[in-house]
Amino acid sequence: MQAIRVRGFGGPEVLRLEEVPDPVPGPGEVLVRLRAAGVNPVDTYIRSGSYARRPELPYVPGSDGAGEVAAVGPDVEGGPRPGERVYVAGAPTYAQMVAAPAAAVWPLPPGLTFEQGAAVGVPYRTAYLALHLAARAQPGDRVLVRGGSGGVGIAAIQIAAAHGCEVVATAGTAGGRALVEEAGALASCGHGEDARLLDLAGPRGYDVIVEMLANVNLASDLSLLAPHGRVAVVGSRGEVTVDPRQLMSRSAAVLGVMAMSADERRRIHLALGAGLRNGTLRPVVGPGFPLTEASAAHVAVMSPGARGKVILRVP
Repeated sequence: MQAIRVRGFGGPEVLRLEEVPDPVPGPGEVLVRLRAAGVNPVDTYIRSGSYARRPELPYVPGSDGAGEVAAVGPDVEGGPRPGERVYVAGAPTYAQMVAAPAAAVWPLPPGLTFEQGAAVGVPYRTAYLALHLAARAQPGDRVLVRGGSGGVGIAAIQIAAAHGCEVVATAGTAGGRALVEEAGALASCGHGEDARLLDLAGPRGYDVIVEMLANVNLASDLSLLAPHGRVAVVGSRGEVTVDPRQLMSRSAAVLGVMAMSADERRRIHLALGAGLRNGTLRPVVGPGFPLTEASAAHVAVMSPGARGKVILRVP
């Protein structure tokens, strides 16, 4: 089969298409014939070698994908069967096939394309973790999603709106602002328009802020919080200086979003499956690239003006 492999950490050019042996599902694994793979910012951090955890070289990147079950290994009970449409969340997906742990393979509801399925894993799981497990968002909370037009941002808007929250989002372009309002935001504005954000929040401020770029926004986030407000930090590309008094005066909190237990992961995907089936969650697919252009996809996912999830089309 064809797969993208990384033999040395570095820039996008280290992503190389190679012929590799077809995987064989072992105990507890499901073999999936992939039709699309999702590209996430974290994929670029891992590829560059700057991520906290480095995979052993060489490795196949990715963690999100969608396709059909080709075979099921031993000791898989009650899981997907050959021929079923599924999405993958948590196994290398820049390839034509993947032998994924059964716990990483979930049904892809009718009506969703493989490209949409490849947009579920990291974005929707991260958004759910940020909103519900970290920030404990409640119906009626005013939620600000910074960077709302990307994969995680769209997911956070849809999940928060479906939960009865009042959502405001930022985006870098007019098209991005239209997209976040279509996803369920009551209002939107450009990046850095903090005066406008404060007006939209009203005198109370935001109960929850989902932050995609903490090194740029965290200091101003603290000034936008309501009493007992929470900032859920999903992404950051550097350090930032903040005034702790902003937190102290509001009895507020900044929460990091990354780790989750196996049981939390399972419960999150059960919740996401319900939303995908009833239509309250609808992944938005952004730029698409063939598998051969994975390096261009890595450039695109880190470029300004995000509009949905960057996807690789798998032949």
